[in-house]
Amino acid sequence: MLVIVTRSGGFGGLRRTWSVLIDEQPDAADWLVLLAELPWDDVPPQPPQPDRFVYIIRYERQAGAPVAPDTASRPPATDPPEREATLAEQQLQGPWRELVDRVRTANSAAAPERPAVSDSHAAAEQHPAPDSRASH
Repeated sequence: MLVIVTRSGGFGGLRRTWSVLIDEQPDAADWLVLLAELPWDDVPPQPPQPDRFVYIIRYERQAGAPVAPDTASRPPATDPPEREATLAEQQLQGPWRELVDRVRTANSAAAPERPAVSDSHAAAEQHPAPDSRASH
């Protein structure tokens, strides 16, 4: 099971996506409860506002995904159906905010650490450009 949060808009108009595989989380049952309790059908459409974010929150099952050992005995009927909701930034409150924060945190924890120095910067330090003033 996969939760995907896409944030777009804002001042720069950038798009950012975070995702988490629920079955890989130690608290998978808590994730399922949160997903089942979200008011998926009660999100009124909001007109876009300048320089504000819009969130698309999607929950989907993954075909052929392995079942986590601690969830294998759970009946499939307890899984919430696949859903999607679009929320304006000002609607991201309560359980919606909790879900987005949890997805972002879990995604950050799963992401590999980035090197402190970029590869191109490190290469430049190892092989500095010749000083053109020295050759004249």
